[in-house]
Amino acid sequence: MDQCRNCNFLGRCAHGFIVTCTALMLLMISSLTLADTSAVKFGIQPWPGVTVKTEVATDILEVLGYETEKLQLNTPFILHGIVSGQVDVALGGWYPISAAMITPLVEEGKLIRLTANLPHALSGMAVPVYVHEAGVDSVEDLSRYADRFGHKIYGNEAGGTWPTQVQELIDADEYGLGDWKVVTSATASMLVQVGRATDNNGWILFYGWKPHWMNIKYDLYYLKGPEDSPVVDTKATIYTIVRTDYPETNPNVARFLKQFKVDSEIQSQWVYGNSYEQHPAEDVAQKWIAANLDLVEEWLQGVTTAEGEPAFPAIEAAYGS
Repeated sequence: MDQCRNCNFLGRCAHGFIVTCTALMLLMISSLTLADTSAVKFGIQPWPGVTVKTEVATDILEVLGYETEKLQLNTPFILHGIVSGQVDVALGGWYPISAAMITPLVEEGKLIRLTANLPHALSGMAVPVYVHEAGVDSVEDLSRYADRFGHKIYGNEAGGTWPTQVQELIDADEYGLGDWKVVTSATASMLVQVGRATDNNGWILFYGWKPHWMNIKYDLYYLKGPEDSPVVDTKATIYTIVRTDYPETNPNVARFLKQFKVDSEIQSQWVYGNSYEQHPAEDVAQKWIAANLDLVEEWLQGVTTAEGEPAFPAIEAAYGS
C-alpha cells in the first residue's frame, strides 16, 4: 500500500492510533455511528478464530436476553471504535503482534485489557512430528539436516513480518542458515506444501502458529529457540479488550467476558470447523456450545440473564438435550 498523505502507513497519527488511511478511518467511523447503541457491539478482525470465538460469545449473550452487533474491522479501526465508545468489546487483542498499538492506549487509560481469553498461543518454525523424532528439536539443529529440508523455509505473506525476520537471520548466517532460502506464498498455498510433504513423510520446515486448523489436521512440532527470538517458539497471548467504562456500566456482561476463556486446542477446533471444513461460524459455535455445556457453565458463574435470573439455566434450556 502507498504511503498515506495524512498519516504514515502503520505510523501513529496525531490522535494516537495506528492508521492506514484517513479516508478509510472516516468511512469506518461513519458506519459505526449507525450501530444500535443498545446492543453489545463486538469488533471482529477477519480471522477465523476470532470470528467463531465472537459467535460463541454473542450466541450465549443473545440467549441471556442481550442484543449484540458484530462489526468486522481491522485492529486499528477496532481500537479507534473502542476508545471513541462506538465499539464495546474485541476478543482479538493479540500480543505481541498488536502490542505496539494496544499497550499505549492501555497506559493512557483509553481502554482496558479485561482478561487473557487465550493465554497460550504460539507461533514459530514448525515441522511434522516425525521430523522432530528423527532429531530436529531446535533451530540449532537445522544446519545438520539442511539437505533433508532442501535448504528451504516455507512462510506466508511475502514481505510480511515473519518472512522478513527469517530473511534477516539468513543474511546474518545465524544458526548456519546462510545458504537457506525463504519460500513465501499465501497461507493456503503454504499449507498445500505441508500437506504434500506429510502425505509422503517428507521433510518440511514452515511457519506455524496456534490456534489454527493446521494443528488439528497435522501432527506438528514447534522448534525450540532463544527466548527472545521473534521467529522461533514465540509465545503469544490473546486479550479481551473493552471500553474503559464498560466493567462499571455493564458489570454483568463484563463478568461473563472476564470469565470467557479458552485454550489453543479449542480455538484450533473452531478454526478447523469454520476455515478448513467450511462450516458457517454460527453453526460451528452453536454445535460447540451444545457439546460443551460444562465449560459454558464455568463462564457463567455469578452471571445473570438480562432480566436478572441465573444465566446457566437459560443456556441449558436452549442447548441442552
